[in-house]
Amino acid sequence: MNGTGGGSWGSKWEHEEDQDGAYAGMLGACVILAVCFVVGVPGNLLVIWTIVRHVKKRSHTVLVILHLAVADLLVLVTLPLWIYSLAHSWVFSEAVCKAMVYIINACMYASVFLITIMSVERFLAIRYPFALASWRRKQALNKVLLIVWVASFLLSIPVIVTQVLGGNLGEEQCLFRAYESNIQEAVILLFETLMGFVIPFSILLVCYGCLFSRIAQMSLRSKKKSTVLIASVVVLFALCWIPHHVENFLSLVLLTLQENSQEAKTLHSAVEAMTIVAGALVFVSSTVNPVLYVFAARNFRSSLRDTGIQKLFRHLSSTATGEGNKELSYVSRRQSSQTTTSQCCTESKAQIDLLVDICNNAATQDIV
Repeated sequence: MNGTGGGSWGSKWEHEEDQDGAYAGMLGACVILAVCFVVGVPGNLLVIWTIVRHVKKRSHTVLVILHLAVADLLVLVTLPLWIYSLAHSWVFSEAVCKAMVYIINACMYASVFLITIMSVERFLAIRYPFALASWRRKQALNKVLLIVWVASFLLSIPVIVTQVLGGNLGEEQCLFRAYESNIQEAVILLFETLMGFVIPFSILLVCYGCLFSRIAQMSLRSKKKSTVLIASVVVLFALCWIPHHVENFLSLVLLTLQENSQEAKTLHSAVEAMTIVAGALVFVSSTVNPVLYVFAARNFRSSLRDTGIQKLFRHLSSTATGEGNKELSYVSRRQSSQTTTSQCCTESKAQIDLLVDICNNAATQDIV
């Protein structure tokens, strides 16, 4: 192999000052990952249990939230292994390393695709409600979710090829990506950034850009709340992922510079400084969603038998169902109104024709 690039978090530190910074960075990453595990695993389990156990009629939004919680949970349950690895060394084989990173990447792809689906549905619900009513009647979401998961695992295949074990601070770590050439590295990094960030978030920006004025003018408070909640999920997900993709972009720029130039050395140091922080934030993105749900549920009064988060998800489902019923009733009223108007016009025309006939007959009798 011609070169080894930075993996999820790290690359090799050769100088003593770099090693001191690396130890501090590893310690900070361990603390962040521990907090993510303590908060995120119970939080996502609570979301899954609440939806499965207490929400019988699930709207499309709640069903997507369920799949998102599953994806986040699969990522977070691997954290104890990563924390131990960062504190000591990788104790398993390279095959296990590849499998773990592959699953994490697939779940990350699934997360961004699921958030995109939620946002597109919000866009349709507000701008094109009749199209969304047709979408709900066709029950097409299950097929879309299957496609999302299959695509996520297919898009993560490059990880199996490039993920390797490598030396870091004298210990073997599962933190590295090895590439056959600079061209292969550039293609893979560009592909991951486009498919995992640029394209999905371009769709999100278009959706919420079109909805910005509508959200402020919404008369239905429940509809506004659900839209703001989903927008918050999108914003926090973007903030957590931007450093990782900025790191990918800087790595692409680094490939265009001469290896021993001052610019390359400076940029390489910047990339190394970002790797640990960017990697930790990726796991934070899988932790924040349950916190947002609990925060949103604070406005719902709860009892011992019915918690606020249960009411939140029921509210999201009933809001979607209510919107559909209002759309259908509006159509029915509109059709009914058109039918009544048509009947009135027909009756009026018949009455006018009768009066005309009476007048004609009376005129004829006068002439005679």
